[in-house]
Order: sequence, then structure tokens, then C-alpha cells
Amino acid sequence: METTSTSLTTLWVDILTRIEPTITRTHFVTWFQNTTILKLKNGALVIGVPTAISQSWIDGKYKIKVLQAAQEIDETVKAVEFKVQSRLADKENNEGVDVSKIAERPEKKIRKVANKQEVYIAKGMTSKMLNSRYTLDTFVVGKDNRLPHAAAHAVAKMPGGIYNPLYIYGGVGLGKTHLLQSIGNEILNLYPSKTIRYVTAEKFVSEVVKSILGRDMAKFKEQYRNVDVLLLDDVQFFAKKDSSQQEFFHTFNELYDSNKQIVLTSDRPPSELDDLDKRLTSRFGMGMVTELLLPDLETKIAILQSKCMEHGALVDNEVLEFIAANINSNVRELEGVLRQVLAEAHLENRVPTVRSAAGVFKKLFKAQEIIGFEIEKKRRENAATTRDVLEIVSEYYRVPIEDLISEKRTKEILMPRQICMYIVRHELDHSLEKIGEDFGGRNHTTVMNACKKIVQKLKGDERLVRDINAIKREMGL
Repeated sequence: METTSTSLTTLWVDILTRIEPTITRTHFVTWFQNTTILKLKNGALVIGVPTAISQSWIDGKYKIKVLQAAQEIDETVKAVEFKVQSRLADKENNEGVDVSKIAERPEKKIRKVANKQEVYIAKGMTSKMLNSRYTLDTFVVGKDNRLPHAAAHAVAKMPGGIYNPLYIYGGVGLGKTHLLQSIGNEILNLYPSKTIRYVTAEKFVSEVVKSILGRDMAKFKEQYRNVDVLLLDDVQFFAKKDSSQQEFFHTFNELYDSNKQIVLTSDRPPSELDDLDKRLTSRFGMGMVTELLLPDLETKIAILQSKCMEHGALVDNEVLEFIAANINSNVRELEGVLRQVLAEAHLENRVPTVRSAAGVFKKLFKAQEIIGFEIEKKRRENAATTRDVLEIVSEYYRVPIEDLISEKRTKEILMPRQICMYIVRHELDHSLEKIGEDFGGRNHTTVMNACKKIVQKLKGDERLVRDINAIKREMGL
């Protein structure tokens, strides 16, 4: 059967209606205005756009959303392609869809409970507020958190589907709450009529206790068993709380049997929740169990870059790399250090540097030798001695000064030592003999060879060039 232009327009409006809640109104109107479906043949959906800029932006940012929405309507759609049709930009042309009408949806209104971070979600039911900043788009995806993010996407797209329950576990500050609340926000965007309850396990326990004391368990059960989606944070808090475990067990069964979505977070996998009823832990593993790991260096840098954009701050990559390399605990701590670095730079009216970041580390983690040596409380503004160079290089590479002037020749120490000698020679113009004395009484030939090696490496090692430039900036050069 031949596909008519009218049916293609109807299909495109249906697709746009589905994706509109997932995109900001400004972006939606800007990029999808005057677009249309040109043809649908052999599972390939060809969409016309008015400009090359629109084509590039939509293809890069929204192609997957368009494809998913199209497949929800028509399972035969296998691929999506965007083609520039300049005629769509003409004011007289009526082929393109006027998306401004689709974007005219009423704002969803919620009533806040006075003086509480809660909202009414249905008659007699409340929920902790979802933080609007937590979205799946603002969650920085790396190789170590790709699976939890993909699972969260799948749950948001189809609540109560294959990944039920979804159980996300990982250490403190790795993004469990971010993903949990992102699922809630995305479901509300896609399905505004859904009733979602977000609660911490601690809050659940306190409500159980309150209901028992008030002899009002019926109201408690109504609040939890009449929702479409239950998001429960830190399930490990149920440990040794038998009444709460029993109540959650029955709540879980009621929701699961009704195909309602359940998402749980914890600091450990279900098999390691020793103080929880085995009936509960076995149910936690019935759907999808996925772990959030500490992000690798590249992902940590990407997170810091994302946060800088969020704060409208420009920070050298060398500074971000330094922060990322020195935080090996969690993302929350990573962001905390960045906020402190940005705050101090703002208050002192200067740009963040590796040296200022090192000072933040020293203040925040005085009990830990993160930088590897004792930073002097007072420093001169510009480095002018061998000692100053040693301090800056020591901070940058996290190598103690004592090791830089010692006889140790490990790879981690040898390169920073050679860089020190090179900078002292070429920037401070010290003699080879003087440098040798300052570095543990070495022969001038050793210093000369070290400088030659750095000069040679600088010809092809871009990372080394960046490192030395960053160190020189710290020296005020």
C-alpha cells in the first residue's frame, strides 16, 4: 500500500509529540520547526530539514530519540536519515510541520508541602522532590558506567518492562542517586500521568515506625502500593529492621505483580546484604543488577569539564587533569574539590592553576599526603630558585621532593627529575655544576644528558609540551 503525504505528516507529528517532552522547548522549536518526513521505504525513514545546520544538529543530538519514537509507533522502521531540503525554509512552503503548536503543553504543576522537601503526588500520597538537575543527559557516561546508564534509559522508556526491578549498586558518591532521580524525571517527561514515589530507605523505615505507633498502617500501605514507579535509595539501610523489611517485602510483591516499576540503589550487591531477609535479596536480583564503578581518568576529566560548563567557568585542562588524577575515591569528592578551586579563584579574582588546586588539596585533605610533600604555607608569587621548581614539579607529578633529589631511578621519578633539571637550566639559567649540586651532588654530565633528553622528547611528545608549559605558567613565566 502506497504511503500518502498525509499519513507521513501524521506519523511525523506523532513522533514529534513523543520526543517533545524529552527536549527543552527552545531546542525543540529551533531544530524541528518546518521539518517533515519525505518518505518511508523498506524500513528507512527519510526526514527533510530546512538547513545543513539543522541536519547536523538533529543527526548528532536527537537521531536515537527520533528512531526510538518511530519504532514505538511503527515496528517496521529500522533506520532514520536526515536530508536538507532548502524549500522547507521558504515561508510560503507548507510541507514542514509547525512544531510550536506541539510545544504548547501546559506546565505540570506540583504542590509543595509547607517547609518540607516533598510534593503531593496523588490523593493522600507524598514523595520526596526529584532534583530537576538530575537527568540522564547530564550524567557523564564512561566505559565504567555505560551499562547502568543504558539500563536507566531502558527503564525510563518502558517502566515495568524487562528490567524490573532495576538494582543499581556502588560506592558512596558515584552517582547512584543521580541515576535514580534521572529515571524519575525522564519517566515524568515521557509519561506525565505516571505516579512516581521517590524515597530513601531511612525515610521508609521512619514512616513504618510512625504508622505502627499511630496505628495507621492502612494509609501507609495505600501510599506505597498505589504508585506506578517506586524509586528507593540506599536499600542497605533496611538491615536488622525486621518490621520495615516485612512491609517492604509485601509492597515489593504488590507492585511487581502489578507490573509497576521498582528501582533500588545500594552500596553493595544483593548477595552481600547479609542482614536482610533472603526473600528480599532474592527478589532484588530478579531483574537487572548493575554496578557503578569509579570512573577512569578520561571520564573524571569529562565530568569536571561538564561541571565547568554548568558553572560557566573556564579552567585549563591541565588543572582539570591534575584534580582528576588526585581524586581516586568518588565523583562527589571530585566535584567538591572543583567547587572549592572555583570559589577561591572567584574570591581572589584570578584564574585557577595547578598550584592553587594543590593548595585546595592540602587544605581539604591535610591528614593525607595526597600531594606527596609538605607545601609551604607561604610561597613567593614567582618561582626563582631550584627549590621553587622542585616544589611545583613535585606538586604536579605527585612525587616527593626527597625522591627528586635522591638516587632513585624509577620511571615515575626519573622523568620529573629530568624536567626539573631542564627548567632550572633553561629558565633559571643555572650552571650545570650548580644544578648537579642541588640535585644530590650529581655530575654535570648527568645534568647535561637529562636536559638533552627532555629537549629531544619535546619535539614529538605533545603531552610533555603541555606539562612543561603548565609548570612554567605556575612559575609565572
